[in-house]
Amino acid sequence: MQAIVNGRILLPTGEITGQALLFDNVILGLCEQPPENAQIIDAQGRYVAPGLIDTHIHGYLGADASDGDADGLRCMAEGLLRNGVTSFLPTTMTIPLPQLRSAFAVIRSIMTESARPDFRGAQIRGCHAEGPCIAPARKGAQREDACLLPDAGLLLQDADVIRLVTLAPELPGAAECIRTLTAAGIHVSLGHTDCDLSTALDALAAGADRFTHTFNAMSPLHHRQPGAVGAALISEAYCELIADCFHVHPGLFALLDKLKDEKLLLVSDCTRAGGMPDGQYDLGGQTITVRGAECRLADGTIAGSVLRLNEAVRNLRDRTPMPLYRAVRCASEAPARSLGLDAHKGSLRTSRDADILLMNEDCSVEAAWIKGVRKL
Repeated sequence: MQAIVNGRILLPTGEITGQALLFDNVILGLCEQPPENAQIIDAQGRYVAPGLIDTHIHGYLGADASDGDADGLRCMAEGLLRNGVTSFLPTTMTIPLPQLRSAFAVIRSIMTESARPDFRGAQIRGCHAEGPCIAPARKGAQREDACLLPDAGLLLQDADVIRLVTLAPELPGAAECIRTLTAAGIHVSLGHTDCDLSTALDALAAGADRFTHTFNAMSPLHHRQPGAVGAALISEAYCELIADCFHVHPGLFALLDKLKDEKLLLVSDCTRAGGMPDGQYDLGGQTITVRGAECRLADGTIAGSVLRLNEAVRNLRDRTPMPLYRAVRCASEAPARSLGLDAHKGSLRTSRDADILLMNEDCSVEAAWIKGVRKL
């Protein structure tokens, strides 16, 4: 048994001080005085937070989920721990189907490997297939030549590894595809779409449950044509937010918080350029140029990010009235719940996996545990 003392413990409902957090491989609970046989960890006033969960991340440290490279995925998983990420969904791009199949196969392999106690990085909980069934009109930095019409059969072959799919609901066959995928346990997000309000709401009724990088690569809000953004804001669906203060103006963070509350999901949408110097990098077969927080194609199209998820948490705290525990919840319990993982992941509630962080005031990560094993 281990006990973290002298910490500011971030629960989904508030910040707790003066208590010790007890854990082995799972969270055992809080107490005022830890048992004599407990291994004591002194937090020295730092935050004690649940591990973060990134449900939309393409790459990091030069690696990309679409590469189909096992060592690259291992590199991503290990590097993400420094950002407080203890679970993630490697996210593929809209690329030719044979390449997608190869990427899924490698993710499947490392997904099994990452569940072992001796794995050195964050745990892979499946993958997020961003495409290939997206609208060319809103493809963003995705490849138009690889866009396909919705066909659940294309993805069900890899249903054991695909946990989340982004698609455009206005495409022919989308509604039936959504129903089939969700019946198979795959979550569907609406994104890279030019749909109108009613089409988006119909897709949610068919089983879709979230929106991909809200405001970006989707039909905008207009008072006579509310579009996909309007549906995202008025529905009960989850909404992803890339809180790098570039993809979405920080003045809108508080609006999303008020409208979505526990259904606001922080994601990084990070590319292989994350953690790397400014320069040029490959993204799904296209060249992107990175300068500071901006990643763009040659024509100026925004192409992913270099955001770290702990930075997104800090930005949300600093740019809204919300306290840190709520900002953390948007990157931990909320994504866990959105994927049906919250019985085991995403919080420091009793009986959840002991995925734990020690964070400083600026949300930099000093230590990380996964299922009670210290990884950082």
